[in-house]
Parts: sequence; C-alpha cells; structure tokens
Amino acid sequence: MRVKSAGLLMLLSLLFGTFPLALAGQAGPQRTMIVMGGGTIDVRLPDSSMALSRAELLHWVRAAATAVTHYYGHYPVAHVTLRIRSFEGSGVRHGVTFPWHGGTIMIHVGTETTVAELKRDWMLTHEMVHLAFPSMADNHHWIEEGIATYVEPIARAEVDEYPVSSVWRQFVRDMPQGEPAPGDMGLDRTSTWGRTYWGGAMFCLLADVQIREQTHNRMGLQDALRAIVNHGGVISQDWTIEKALATGDRATGTHVLENLYGKMRDKPVNVDLDQLWKQLGVETNGHSVSFQNSVPDAATRMAITPPRG
Repeated sequence: MRVKSAGLLMLLSLLFGTFPLALAGQAGPQRTMIVMGGGTIDVRLPDSSMALSRAELLHWVRAAATAVTHYYGHYPVAHVTLRIRSFEGSGVRHGVTFPWHGGTIMIHVGTETTVAELKRDWMLTHEMVHLAFPSMADNHHWIEEGIATYVEPIARAEVDEYPVSSVWRQFVRDMPQGEPAPGDMGLDRTSTWGRTYWGGAMFCLLADVQIREQTHNRMGLQDALRAIVNHGGVISQDWTIEKALATGDRATGTHVLENLYGKMRDKPVNVDLDQLWKQLGVETNGHSVSFQNSVPDAATRMAITPPRG
C-alpha cells in the first residue's frame, strides 16, 4: 500500500508506533545497509526477540530486492529506509510505503514467523515495486496499486521465487475482482478495493498483452515501466498520470497505455477474461492451471512470464 495523505500518515503512525520522519535519526546494532542494483536499503530490524534470525530476515529482504532489481534492470531508488517491526504471532502484515526521504517502507513480521512463511511472502516485494512509479493524484491510486499487484508475482517468478504456474493461477482466480460492478464510473472515479487493486492489475495485463501484440513481442509493459523509472518517475516524484503513460508509450513506440487509459478512466469496461485466458493458452482445472502452447498467443504469455528451468 502506498500512502501520501498527511491525515492517513498520522493514523498509520499510531498503528506502527512510530512516525516515519523520525526514522532517519535511528542507528544501532539492529540497523544494516544492503547495497543492491545501484540502490541502498537501510534496514531497521525489530528490537524484540524473534524466531527468525537476523540472517534469515536479511535474506528475505535481499530476495525481494533481487526480484525488483531484476524486473526493472536496477533497484528503482538510490536509497530506501525499510523499518521492520514485530507483532505477537506469525506472518507478514501491514506493509506501507511512503514517499518520504526518497522512499520509506514499514512492515510487520510476527515474532513466531518461520522461514517457510517468509518464502511465501509477497508483501515486501509488492511494497518495493511501489518505489518504482511516481506519486499520483488520489484518483489515480488504482494505477499505483495495480502495477504493484501485477508486477509483484511476475518479478518473483523471474528470479525463481514463485512458480510461473502460480502467477497465472493467481491472475485467473483474482483478476475478476477488478471487473466493474453496477454503478461503476471508471477507474479514476471508482475507489473500491477490487477496482483499485485488481482493476489496476487488469489494466496492466491488458496493456502488457496489447504492447506485445503490437510490437511482435519485442516490447512489453516491463519496458514501459523501466522507462518511467529511468526518466526519474519514482515514488518521491509527483507526476501526472498523463506524463507517466506518455513516457511509457514512447519507450515501446505505441500508444497502448494512453489509449487504454482513455477508454477505462471514466466509464466501466468489462473484460472477457475467460476469452483472454483461452487466447493466452491458460487452462484451469480446479485449483491448478495448465498451459496450451499451441495457441497463437501462447508466445505472448511466455514473453510475460518466460518458462523457467
């Protein structure tokens, strides 16, 4: 989750028990610097006793950073502060990313969390992806969350942290939550959870497919998002959505992002997801998926998530 609003920032500071702006002055044995892909991650580990070792927590951080670095070609920001706080219990919760000081991520890890649970975690990668897109006006929150929702599993699959089959199983299962409901007024004017996260992710999927179709798989959404970062479009910068999409389109030599936004911004657009999965050669069988590589657009799917191994 990305946070820009001052009011929400104050509310979250109560949840996290600290004010993000105070982080810059902290130091001590629980602080570690990780250099990755041209960026520095200033990690503040929990003070409380954890079932996980320091090394295990730092391996989790490096794994998330590696996925994001691989997807974008380098770590998206020069410096980010990552504050890990603990809670009684297990799992990873309450990930929030702020634009302050070039980027600040706060996230909770349970005191009883296991290495296996960290291995399954997606939240830290999701939060790091937020660093790689400029801050938008409130009515464009859907593209911030949509990109993080879409890119996170793909980035993890690219570095063998997540099976390619699980990426598509997740998309097939969850993407329908992004479809417009009755009364929907388009992505810019409908702020429900489903439209913000999965409506935004659906925009990204459609854009990825269309860019690859128009460029014969020479380019994809990844190229557009890399270009935005390389032109300075990171979380600490305030851009208009028009500037971000135009920057991405110039990189791919298409108008896919701008045209798709024009269609979806202020009116509901239903997507025939079942037909899209068929087109891409994704077949479901209960809770599993299989791939049909003989269909014409299977190459598009394999360009989005190249087979591993």
